[in-house]
Amino acid sequence: MTKSPTLRLLLGLLITLAAVMGFSWYGLHQLNGLRTLQTDTIDLNRHDSLLLLRVQNDVDTAGLQIRDMIQSRNTAGISAYRAQFEHLRTDLQEAIDAEARLAQLTRRTEKQAELMQALQDFWRGSDQVFAAASAGQEGAARRLASTKLFPEQSTLASRVSHILERNNAAEEQADRKVAAIYDGVERDVYAFLAATILAILITSLYLIYSNRKIFEQLESLSRQRRVLAARLITVQEEVLRSVSRELHDEFGQILTAVGAMLARAERKGVPADSPLRTELSEVREITHNTLEKMRSLSQMLHPAVIDDYGLAKGIEWYAEVFQRQTGLSTRVITHGKPVRIIGQPAIHCFRIVQEALNNAAKHAGTKSAEVEMIFDLASLAVSIRDFGQGIVPARNSNQRGLGLIAMRERAELLGGTLEISSTPGTGTVVTLVMPLRQEDRPNEMEEHDMYVEEIVSRKS
Repeated sequence: MTKSPTLRLLLGLLITLAAVMGFSWYGLHQLNGLRTLQTDTIDLNRHDSLLLLRVQNDVDTAGLQIRDMIQSRNTAGISAYRAQFEHLRTDLQEAIDAEARLAQLTRRTEKQAELMQALQDFWRGSDQVFAAASAGQEGAARRLASTKLFPEQSTLASRVSHILERNNAAEEQADRKVAAIYDGVERDVYAFLAATILAILITSLYLIYSNRKIFEQLESLSRQRRVLAARLITVQEEVLRSVSRELHDEFGQILTAVGAMLARAERKGVPADSPLRTELSEVREITHNTLEKMRSLSQMLHPAVIDDYGLAKGIEWYAEVFQRQTGLSTRVITHGKPVRIIGQPAIHCFRIVQEALNNAAKHAGTKSAEVEMIFDLASLAVSIRDFGQGIVPARNSNQRGLGLIAMRERAELLGGTLEISSTPGTGTVVTLVMPLRQEDRPNEMEEHDMYVEEIVSRKS
């Protein structure tokens, strides 16, 4: 017995879902890393670089003012630059403080300490210069500005420029990392897409292969079922034919002989008013009725009229019998030239008509039924129509379902089609379309006779 592919398909589905979830987690992790890199490095570096540019601009402005102090011959002296330095110091200190908060995230502590130390040395030198100028020591103040303050300004500018270069380098490195992440994610997306397509392709091919095997097994079972159904129906018909023959030949002859013996006994000197004569007459009547019922049962089990006269005559005969037995008005309508159909095709078609009429008598609640036969050159269409309540789902029984199954089995054996249409309140129509065997089809001479008869009937 072939194992069901369900477990393997579920395993494949779980692997596919796990791969999708794993790749989704990987993609989200990469996006979060990219977002963190962009937020914590690139954006902070850019903001820090803007503040460092502001610091660099203030330091460069301080350098220009120091140069002016050294070279100026202003009568007010160096003290005249004190107000500008104080304003510059305030702006520079704000920029340095704001940059120091970002430096905790973007720069190492020792680099920030070096920058703060250079800034303190610069402000200490400027305080010494302006202190000397306030004391009236202009020469000493210029020397301090030239020998101490200007080099400290250069050192501070160099520190700021170095940090700004490092920020730019870090930003370029972060840009390269972002580009690498994008390239890696893009590459991984294509790889995952290819793997997913491959997995889907393999799963689909396996599913197609498994379904093909299952359908082949189902087809094999269906063929075996059809063969078994054909054998069972054939055996059933053989049994019915054998029972019919036994009833007709053996028991029929016995009952006929018994009836003849009773008739002879009745004629041998028994007085007309004798009670024995009356009893013999009653027994002979019972024997005759039993014989008639047995013959009728024999015909129902296997109608000899089909073997003798064909399917069309058999259906007409059964319609009359069915009408007498059930009281349903049953008429047979024939279109075209009936052909003599005998053998198993005739038996199968007859059983379908028989089952359909019996269903109408049991379930339709009707007083009339109709059997229509349409003969053409290659097929026969038989429609059994009742005018009852139609098929009611609530009244479907197992026995009725088996009858419909048997009808469909016989239709398949005929190589035909069986359709059942029902409308509540208007009745049910069972239609069988069966192909005619080559030996059952009318030959060219019969077709010519049919054509002549049709012309004659039209003229008359």
